[in-house]
Amino acid sequence: MHSLPKSVLESIDIARIPSPPEILLRLVRTVEDEQATMGELAGIVEQDPGLASRILSVANSPALRRGKEVNNLETCLIALGTRLVRSLATCLSIQRLFDRNPHLDKFDVADYWSHSLLVGEIARGVAELADYPHPDEAYLSGLLHDIGELILLSALGEPYQRFLVNSTEAPRLQAEEAQLFGTTHADVGGWLIDQWGLDSVLADGVAFHHASAAQIVTATALPQIVWLAQTLSTTAESTVELSLVVNRSSPKLEMSALLAVRERAIQRARQIAEALGISIADEFPKRRATPPAPMPLLADPTNPAAEEIAATVGGMALLQPLQQDLFQLGSDTEVLLALRESARILFDLPKIAILLANEKGDALSGEKVGAQPELFRQLAIPLVSSRSLAAAAVIGRQVRTTFDQTDSPTLLDLQLARALSADGLLCIPMQARSRVIGVLICGLSEKQYGRLLRRVPWLANFGKIAAISLDAVFEAAQHRQQVEAELTQQFSRQARQIVHEAGNPLGIIKSYLSILERKLPEDGVRQELAVLTEEIDRVANIVGHMTQSLKSTAPAGNIDLVGVLNDFLLLYADTLFNAKGIRVETALPQIELPVPVNRDNLKQIVLNLWKNASEALGEGKLIKISVSDNLIHNGASYVQLRVDDNGPGMAEDTIQALYRPKPIADTAQRGIGLSVVGSLARREGILITCRSQLGAGTSIALLIPKNRDSAAEH
Repeated sequence: MHSLPKSVLESIDIARIPSPPEILLRLVRTVEDEQATMGELAGIVEQDPGLASRILSVANSPALRRGKEVNNLETCLIALGTRLVRSLATCLSIQRLFDRNPHLDKFDVADYWSHSLLVGEIARGVAELADYPHPDEAYLSGLLHDIGELILLSALGEPYQRFLVNSTEAPRLQAEEAQLFGTTHADVGGWLIDQWGLDSVLADGVAFHHASAAQIVTATALPQIVWLAQTLSTTAESTVELSLVVNRSSPKLEMSALLAVRERAIQRARQIAEALGISIADEFPKRRATPPAPMPLLADPTNPAAEEIAATVGGMALLQPLQQDLFQLGSDTEVLLALRESARILFDLPKIAILLANEKGDALSGEKVGAQPELFRQLAIPLVSSRSLAAAAVIGRQVRTTFDQTDSPTLLDLQLARALSADGLLCIPMQARSRVIGVLICGLSEKQYGRLLRRVPWLANFGKIAAISLDAVFEAAQHRQQVEAELTQQFSRQARQIVHEAGNPLGIIKSYLSILERKLPEDGVRQELAVLTEEIDRVANIVGHMTQSLKSTAPAGNIDLVGVLNDFLLLYADTLFNAKGIRVETALPQIELPVPVNRDNLKQIVLNLWKNASEALGEGKLIKISVSDNLIHNGASYVQLRVDDNGPGMAEDTIQALYRPKPIADTAQRGIGLSVVGSLARREGILITCRSQLGAGTSIALLIPKNRDSAAEH
């Protein structure tokens, strides 16, 4: 990690990196084009060091970063998504117009941009020539190699600008910078990339681009590539230093090949500039030694009215695109994430926590808000002014900071500031109409406080937009819940009607079977009628499950597995198998086998397995039904029920319905039965194994626990 003087670090804390408006305008248009690809978007972003650095910073921020750092721009854009990229592009475009840094107004940003673009293009060409595995990484390091100049210009202003004008030779640049300012733009650039949390090798490419030839030959490949690109951008001659590094690097880096890379890079830089309408000096790639004429200010500082109008218009233009983007987000999580990133982009506030009002609206809590310090998730602050600055901001409906308070901060406010690693707090109330939505709590330094004083109205509007957006999301969620509740009630009413209508004929059929049973002689037919009556009761119970007032299911006592199977064979064997020419073989014990499962659920499982087999098998095929006792699995005792057939077999996705049951609406006809089997088996603690081969048959085994403890464990 690079270390910088404290004075420079404090100045850097409020520095900004400008972006050419032509590039940002084109980026916004490309994002809006539904036919544009992420590759095209990355091609625009990579042409601008400031914009590329901001995209990298956001994509690698703690809120968005997933896993290792992202160095590829296209990958960054994919990670962010077009919605957030559009917000970034819009905010940066407006920020460029309405929030200029006066220290940069006289600096030739176009000259800086064209030089950085050229070094990036040369670095990528050199990387490809040397077979470096990450040419985009080399391009990015080259593009950002002088970013420290912008940071120091923003931080130090006129003294650093005079230094750049008077120091054009690279060997003198490093020594003079260090002597005058205690650091160099190379060190600042390396430090900045370290702060973003990117790979240290990428930072090294930036930090060492002005090293001596004797030093750079000892470095790894990427710093050498960036050094060569920087040196080639300023000289076309075969200098001794350049030749030394070329000879010590890859054997493919012949001087003639490098000069060819340089010429192609110059042509590409000119083509890009021409396409974007940006003027490049005739002597390009040589950098200008004198600054251009001062750029006009947006408002006359001697005219307070004009300055106020400019600030008002700027605030409206800055926040309107944000409001449009937030309204397109679909959840509170997305809105909260966008608010954090927007505050970071618009106001340079990277340390943000969010508290939301509870249902009663009398306290602020961070319990339901993720991606922030744990302290905020534990908070429940009553809306009493004396308790905290956040509560005072909400009650007073105005932006409040630690630095504009006359009283000493409360211990809670000191805790919150420490949690955000800041000197003080900035609290922005979020209120929509008369409803309290919450508060944005930002970590703030005294330096930032001075800079944000004139932007308090913007911050207040930002809080209002945040509140309106969150309120809209909350209302939409509440509306969805109401609709779902109404649909559930409607379904319940229809289900009760169906249960009532179906119950009448089922009751009549059951009564008729009872009369028929009394008239028939006492032989095997009466047993079949008893089984049929029991099945009618089971169907009635299934229909009853359609309502909230369900009939109680059969108690989960011990039932005779063999008896249930024999009853089912008596009732269904002819219909499912014999009538279709399917042969049935059974291997059932001649004794009772009690198992502690729900009788109706077991019947439903067996019937669905048999029905599936019946639909799959053709005439002449075979189904085997067998039961085995005393199987031990993981130390527990089970009864095994197997259903084997020599049918066509099942595909993998069909089998998966046994283990991951799907909603009936999403399931193929054959998969419905298996989904029912899987759901009921899981409820009863029954384990299922399935082996199936297309064209060779299927074997499904159910391991039914012999005691309730084994079932409960599964």
